[in-house]
Amino acid sequence: MPKDYYKTLGIDKSATKDDIKKAFRKLAHEYHPDKGTGNEAKFKEVSEAYSVLSDDKKRSQYDTFGSAGPSSSAGQSYGGGYGGFGNGFEGFDFSQFNQGGNGQNFEFDLGDIFGDIFGGGRQSRTKKGKDIQVDLDLTFAESIFGVEKEITITKNSSCKDCGGSGAKKGTETSTCDQCNGRGKVKETRRSVFGSIMTEKICDKCSGMGKIAKEKCTTCHGQGISRSTEKFKIKVPTDIDDGETMSLSGAGEAITGGIPGDLYIQIHVKKDKAFKKEGKDLVTELTVKLSDALLGAEYDLKILDGDIKVKIPEGIKFGEILRIRGRGIPKERDGRGDLLIKINIQTPSRLSKTARKAIEDLKKEGI
Repeated sequence: MPKDYYKTLGIDKSATKDDIKKAFRKLAHEYHPDKGTGNEAKFKEVSEAYSVLSDDKKRSQYDTFGSAGPSSSAGQSYGGGYGGFGNGFEGFDFSQFNQGGNGQNFEFDLGDIFGDIFGGGRQSRTKKGKDIQVDLDLTFAESIFGVEKEITITKNSSCKDCGGSGAKKGTETSTCDQCNGRGKVKETRRSVFGSIMTEKICDKCSGMGKIAKEKCTTCHGQGISRSTEKFKIKVPTDIDDGETMSLSGAGEAITGGIPGDLYIQIHVKKDKAFKKEGKDLVTELTVKLSDALLGAEYDLKILDGDIKVKIPEGIKFGEILRIRGRGIPKERDGRGDLLIKINIQTPSRLSKTARKAIEDLKKEGI
């Protein structure tokens, strides 16, 4: 069955060379076999389509004769000249992506097409130190109103004696002759495409680009040493148990790279008296039966101080009193409210006087 190369790349027959190249790049990223979501068969199809449509002569022949190509006198088609993927990748023309590609033992830089697969285009991926995770315990009140905490961590850090250069203080460094100060070197490796040019961290200078003439005695020329550091953590208001905060660059340092990150896992202790409901704080208050009937005023200790709560006359069990603006701080518009659920304490024993008073109430139908 004839192949529709335009359909394979998802373009019109009027597509420009630039349109063809863009379509191929997108599909090559999607189907490349080295990717987790890759599809080798699809990758071969789009590569074959591109090898034909990107070449003016082959495209003209394809538009005239289709994917089978014009038949020779022997009745054999030379459609393999369009892509040649029936016998591997040798027919694919990568010369446009690097000078000197010859289609058989080709060498090219994948920076433009497969950059995100092989480490970010024409630059290799920067090394990054390990991330660190620590636990931070908060009281319920601290989680509501925010707090500043100090944590101490022992980790690999930039050497304080040499400033991370790896050179003894007061001595000089020289440019690495292997990477010419870039910290990275090119290397060629074999793949299904042939020889692929990539970049890696220079092993002579460990990515620093400089060589210490006299090594730092503290870090032995690595620029990294073990040290204890203190960090002040500003915990925001209304943070929940299980949330994670992060400090970029506060993780483990690494020679010739950037430090990892610090992640702070929040653990909030439960409070016996208070809980959260949205932006409101909820608590309970037990009042005496007589105060529920006649009304009273109670002192109540809350998370950020003491308040007086006025119990209205004739309040019922389970009623909610709302104290405006004494709940959880909001990003805007002040704070939520404090909700107080009323419990009424009934006596287990009555004195003669109390019993008589209640019997009198009963007679009145109360």
